[in-house]
Amino acid sequence: MRVLVVEDEQLLADAVATGLRREAMAVDVVYDGAAALERIGVNDYDVVVLDRDLPLVHGDDVCRKIVELGMPTRVLMLTASGDVSDRVEGLEIGADDYLPKPFAFSELTARVRALGRRTSVPLPPVLERAGIKLDPNRREVFRDGREIQLAPKEFAVLEVLMRSEGAVVSAEQLLEKAWDENTDPFTNVVRVTVMTLRRKLGEPPVIVTVPGSGYRI
Repeated sequence: MRVLVVEDEQLLADAVATGLRREAMAVDVVYDGAAALERIGVNDYDVVVLDRDLPLVHGDDVCRKIVELGMPTRVLMLTASGDVSDRVEGLEIGADDYLPKPFAFSELTARVRALGRRTSVPLPPVLERAGIKLDPNRREVFRDGREIQLAPKEFAVLEVLMRSEGAVVSAEQLLEKAWDENTDPFTNVVRVTVMTLRRKLGEPPVIVTVPGSGYRI
């Protein structure tokens, strides 16, 4: 899942990004509304975690732009105000969910995952294919009943492949969905991660390489 965190409190923004990355999400971070508009014009995000009171361009205007562009991106709006009228106004602008500060990180993560499931064709909370069972919420993977321990990026790649439901996923798509924008697009990190993932999943191999196209399960 690709997430953009937009928050002018840099310590909070970086802490949220670090936590979401530990949950196997690809996360970009910006600290003002103008930078947010620039990022959403370049990258495809499943979810934008958007502070409402932003410098340069207000969070409301960023949200309106996402709606205006007809993007499938879901918006989780954050604010220091817990007033009901503020929450209603944020939802009327086009936000998909609203979370007042301070918040529990576990709740934010759950809301981000719930919104992420709504950006594509609805799928069950637990994904199953080729003997593999993947639970994004619990961060658990089983193959034929055996639990498999995966690093965050390995989990993210497997989740993208599972969500594709047998379709071929290119290396570029994996890079976009499982890594943030600071990753060198010319690196072999995707190939190495897929190799490690194959080894951990065991025999017989379930990840198929489609020459010149990408990978599928």
